[in-house]
Amino acid sequence: MMAAIARVPLTHTLPTILNHTHFLPRRLSFPTYLNRSPFRSFSAASSSSQGDSRLLGGSDSIVGDLLDYLNESWTQFHATAEAKRQLLAAGFHLLSENEEWNLKPGGRYFFTRNMSCLVAFAVGDKYVPGNGFHAIAAHTDSPCLKLKPKSASSKSGYLMVNVQTYGGGLWHTWFDRDLSVAGRAIVRDSDGNFVHRLVKVNRPLLRVPTLAIHLDRTVNSDGFKPNLETQLVPLLATKEDGTSAESKDKNVSPSSKDAHHPLLMQILSDDLECKPEDIVSLELNICDTQPSCLGGANNEFIFSGRLDNLASSFCALRALIDSCASSENLSTEHGIRMIALFDNEEVGSDSCQGAGAPTMFQAMRRIVSSLGNAQVTECTFDRAIRKSFLVSADMAHGVHPNFADKHEENHRPQLHKGLVIKHNANQRYATSGITSFLFKEVAKLHDLPIQDFVVRNDMGCGSTIGPILASGVGIRTVDCGIAQLSMHSVREICGTEDIDIAYRHFKAFYRSFSSVDRKLTVDD
Repeated sequence: MMAAIARVPLTHTLPTILNHTHFLPRRLSFPTYLNRSPFRSFSAASSSSQGDSRLLGGSDSIVGDLLDYLNESWTQFHATAEAKRQLLAAGFHLLSENEEWNLKPGGRYFFTRNMSCLVAFAVGDKYVPGNGFHAIAAHTDSPCLKLKPKSASSKSGYLMVNVQTYGGGLWHTWFDRDLSVAGRAIVRDSDGNFVHRLVKVNRPLLRVPTLAIHLDRTVNSDGFKPNLETQLVPLLATKEDGTSAESKDKNVSPSSKDAHHPLLMQILSDDLECKPEDIVSLELNICDTQPSCLGGANNEFIFSGRLDNLASSFCALRALIDSCASSENLSTEHGIRMIALFDNEEVGSDSCQGAGAPTMFQAMRRIVSSLGNAQVTECTFDRAIRKSFLVSADMAHGVHPNFADKHEENHRPQLHKGLVIKHNANQRYATSGITSFLFKEVAKLHDLPIQDFVVRNDMGCGSTIGPILASGVGIRTVDCGIAQLSMHSVREICGTEDIDIAYRHFKAFYRSFSSVDRKLTVDD
């Protein structure tokens, strides 16, 4: 566990209690993946005894790797870059949307869009044009604060950073947190060209302080209701610190023309190893610096930001990679296994990198065309879609022990009890009786638990990318997710067992769906 924590350098000394044995119960430990180069291993695990090489029921657990992924993926850009790294290490070939594709049966491929959206796929050795796609879709973005294009401001002797709210976050949870910035920058290189770079300041840099109760006596009775424009503004430094001798030596004196504080630009340029004036564009998120970790008396929980929806994204990524890790895994496959990780789900998906764009279906059409050669006709792609199936994977609402009445009494998903199939008669979720049955049959075939969720009639229902994609070309879709608590908080909770169950269910979907689907006849 400490290896994940060590990724975020701390400016203060950790107390003695914070060592790796504090986080590891005697009966549990982290898995090691000594033969899996795509995945980072925990130093605590690699140096432990053989008896400590099991976590949460066996060496096939992916929980340790999920924690690594979460700690790497502060933003949607970092999540996509880390997925790209793992796919390349696993032998997938990087494609460009700007070039022709020369695909072959048995091949494994992927491409990125905007470095925040990714589509990866593996072609079965027995694929013929018109066969279907078995796809899992998730999203890389999470509710957060984002820097405004002009973020520099000052209040009462402090340097402040103006932000926008992104998505429907529980914004009160962002107060009194150790925050920093991460995202991407466009940097001018020595040749005058422009380079896309990721940036992550690995230390507490910002904070949104709450008002002392002595100055707000009714906050506990009236509720904490901050003004999101004027009171949700992180402080960066005092003006005196911002114009210190050291800062002046680096030519970071503030100017009324600066879009961002020169002090902040200097910090970013140090991380990017460039001059501040060479940073020509920024797209930054405010991020919580507390590492993702295990929690609970038995380490049965994951405490982390961005579980919605990086937990689903990672389970899908690992299931695809592991389901075709060797050539034998695709030797009997007639279809195409796919994942699609989209950006901007939290704000409606209407962007070129969101699920509202035709990214996945354009990719499917190009795949069919490239693999079909002369065999492709006008109807080949349409036939492929009719045979395809999509799993829309997004986190689900686990029943809250203190607010159990917020759930319909017969549909209260629990942690550690498996994936949750989401139903809504008004099509806020894309699940139908047919798609629910097929996904449950896969679970039944592999002895995996499954749960159902439906929202109360007197409450509104959220939605997912499922209906967007299902209605795009008419692909059969089931909406499902891992049960969690504190959704859209800066710090969320899910169960460790559900991560491994989701991973096994997704892998089973890739390996078994075709045989299950063949047994069902609907429209013939």
